[in-house]
Amino acid sequence: MFRSLSVRNYRLWFFGALVSNSGTWMQRTAQDWIVLTDLTDHDAVAVGITMALQLGPQLVLAPMAGLLADRVNRRHLLMFTQAAMGVLGLGLGLLVLLGTAELWEVYLFALATGAVSAFDAPVRQTFVSELVAEKNIPNAVALNSASFNGARLIGPALAGVLLALVGAGFVFLLNGVTFAATLFALVKIRPDQLQPAPRVRKQKGQIRAGLSYVRSRPDIVIILVMILFIGTFGFNFAIFVSTMTTVVFHQGAGAYGALSSILAIGSVAGALLAARRDRPRLRLVVGAAFAFGIACTLAALAPSYLTFALAAPLIGITAMTAMNSANSYVQISTLPAMRGRVMALYMAIMAGGTPIGAPFAGWVANQFGPRWSLGVAAISGLLAGAIAVVWMIRARHLRVRYDRDIPYRLAFSHDGLEPTPTQATAVSLATEEITIQRG
Repeated sequence: MFRSLSVRNYRLWFFGALVSNSGTWMQRTAQDWIVLTDLTDHDAVAVGITMALQLGPQLVLAPMAGLLADRVNRRHLLMFTQAAMGVLGLGLGLLVLLGTAELWEVYLFALATGAVSAFDAPVRQTFVSELVAEKNIPNAVALNSASFNGARLIGPALAGVLLALVGAGFVFLLNGVTFAATLFALVKIRPDQLQPAPRVRKQKGQIRAGLSYVRSRPDIVIILVMILFIGTFGFNFAIFVSTMTTVVFHQGAGAYGALSSILAIGSVAGALLAARRDRPRLRLVVGAAFAFGIACTLAALAPSYLTFALAAPLIGITAMTAMNSANSYVQISTLPAMRGRVMALYMAIMAGGTPIGAPFAGWVANQFGPRWSLGVAAISGLLAGAIAVVWMIRARHLRVRYDRDIPYRLAFSHDGLEPTPTQATAVSLATEEITIQRG
């Protein structure tokens, strides 16, 4: 489960990211809380708009960010993006401490943070593949997610305590300081022990080439479709947790932070379970999507704060199982030279639907109640799984055979055409054996 931590470079990155991600979750918790309780009168739409501004830029900037991740030194780019997000955290903290922060200013900082994150996300995802050997990429991706969700466990709990003791301004300042941990790790990483992907030379049509590559991979396309539904309408946890805490169960900041951390317990468990798997499988992503829909349904029907807290870890486990399996599958099965562009598209689809999904979830919560907002999340998981099942049934006309005696060799019949070497390599990296019946 923890084999990638035996690599010095990855170990440095893991713990540095754990500290900075904890600060990020502290800021997200405090930011949503002041928007909901201080800057508005419990307006869930305003929380949704804040989330949309912070995550929406990935949808617009993804092609450029992915190409940049394939072209430049990823370690150097991460140093810039992490430093920039630290400065933004310090700036927002000063505004809040001075008592001059207004809703539009929080919106502006959320947008700026989102723009920097749009360039940070794909390079952060693909940088993991440079820290470990190819065979350990699924494990490293899963542990990376465990670090992120471990921070999600620590951050909201600390934020809940600090919000009650010292206020949101100090939470934002502390987040800005935590980025020093990631910068320290990036400085201490030994470049000669990295396994960098080949850099793509500048030429015309590279963004279009990345999109064409994805279109040629129906397995990746169906994963992106699933991520679109779940990421847009299912992953609005800040809205679900904050409105269920305040509107339905009439609890305060401490209960909100505790509930966010309880949700993260399941997320960490899901990430660690994914770390034990050697190979990501498409059917696991599909099963997790269905399970996510069921877990959200149970949470929406919870009669009390305690029963909702018991259902929350199930949401975390199923969500992270789906996301980690999808992430690992896409990274492993994508050609290294295309990985940055493909992962940028993946991250854009996962987070870029938030400008639509988060305000919609907030509107549903305002108009019909937070339980119905969770119902929308449940439908997104069930619908995503159903779409994938239909595709898998209709795709059975294709027959693929893997010859174990000839490494990276695939033979299949489809109108008498043989696969190119790059296609054969990409699919063989994705799985050791795949058989789909034809006719």
